[in-house]
Amino acid sequence: MKFGLKSIAVSAAIVLSWGAATVATAKAEAVKIGMITTLSGGGSALGIDIRDGFQLAVDQEGGKLGGAEIELIIEDDAREPDRATEIASRMVDRDQVDIMTGLVWSNLAIAIVPKVVRDDIIYISPNAGPSLLAGAGCNANYFNVAWQNDNLHEAIGQYLQDRGVGSAFILAPNYPAGQDALTGFKRYYKGEIKGELYTKLGQTDYAAEIAQVRDASPNAVFFFLPGGMGISFIKQYNQAGLDKSVPLYGPAFSFDQAILGAVGDAALGVINSSQWNKDLNNEANNRFVADFQKAYGRLPSLYASQGYDAARLIASALLATGGNVSDKDALRAAIKAANFDSVRGEFRFGNNNHPIQDIYVRRVIKEGDVLTNEIIGKAFHDHQDAYAADCKL
Repeated sequence: MKFGLKSIAVSAAIVLSWGAATVATAKAEAVKIGMITTLSGGGSALGIDIRDGFQLAVDQEGGKLGGAEIELIIEDDAREPDRATEIASRMVDRDQVDIMTGLVWSNLAIAIVPKVVRDDIIYISPNAGPSLLAGAGCNANYFNVAWQNDNLHEAIGQYLQDRGVGSAFILAPNYPAGQDALTGFKRYYKGEIKGELYTKLGQTDYAAEIAQVRDASPNAVFFFLPGGMGISFIKQYNQAGLDKSVPLYGPAFSFDQAILGAVGDAALGVINSSQWNKDLNNEANNRFVADFQKAYGRLPSLYASQGYDAARLIASALLATGGNVSDKDALRAAIKAANFDSVRGEFRFGNNNHPIQDIYVRRVIKEGDVLTNEIIGKAFHDHQDAYAADCKL
C-alpha cells in the first residue's frame, strides 16, 4: 500500500498514547481509536469541533475512556473522498484500530463505512447519517450517535406544517445529506413547494438562487447549507433584503455557533431545529458546556456535543467490557445499550443503531455580544428515522 499523503500542521496523524512506557508491560494494551475528520479546507470548523468535543471527554478521564487506556489517531480528510479512503485503509491495515469515528460528510461516510464495517471494525458516527446506512444498508458494526440525516429537516417541516405556512422554497447541496434533507422536510411539510434546488457542494455565490426565491414569492425558505455555504447564503439573503419578507428556516447545521459568529445579526430570530442545545438543563450537559468553554475558550457547537457523546458512548462500552475489545459481540452489545448520560438527555438506539430522541425547535438570540440559540419548543418526542423498518438488524 502507498502512503503518499503530505503532512500538514493540523492534518498529520496525531498519536496520543497515554500509558507510561516504563509500566506499559504491566497494563492492558491501549484501545486504538481512529478518527478521520475534516480539519482543513471548507467545513473544517465542523471537524475541529467534533475532534475537540471528543478530546474533551478523553481529557476529563485523564487520557482514558471508561477506565481504559486510549491511543487516539487523528487524521484530516480535507473533505476529499479519495484521501479519506486511503486514510481509512491505512488505519485498518497498518494501525489496526479497534474503533473508528469522526466523519463529517455523508459522501465520505458512504465511501468508507461499508468497507470498514465489513472488515469487522466498529464505526461510530458523530455526524453523518445517510439514509443508505440507516435502512437496507445498516450493519451491526455501524452506530450513529448523532441522528439520521433526515431528522432535523423533518422537524422544521413539521413546525411549518403545524403553523399553516402555505408555501415554501427549499434548497440544499447536491450530495447525499442534501438529498436526505429535502426528502425529510417534504415528509412532514404538505404545503406548496414553490421551488426545489440542489446547489453545488462548497458553493459560495447564491445570487441566482436568491433571484429564483424572489420570483417564486414563497411564504418561507427552508435551506440546508452547512459550514461556509450557510455563511455565504445567509449573508447574501440578508443583503438582498428578502429576510424582511420571506423568513428563513433551517436545521441547526446552518445556525451553528461558528456560523452565527461569522454571519452576525443577519441570523437573529431565525427558527431552526436541533436534538441538542447548550441550555438543555441536565448534569451531563451542564458539565460539558462549562468544561468545553474552559478548555477551548468558546461556546460548544452541535458538532462538539456529538463528538463528546461519541466518546462518552465508547467510554460506557469500554467500562462494561473492562476495556476488552477482542470480544466483538460483547463490545457491540455494550455500545447498543448506550448506558451513558447524553448531553441531550434521553437517548437510545433503535433497531438500526440510530438514535431515538427528542428534536427541539430553537431561535437565534443574542446573549451580550454573542449570538447563540435558545430552545423554544419541541417538534418531536422519541423520534425514530423513517428507514429503520428497512433494516434487518
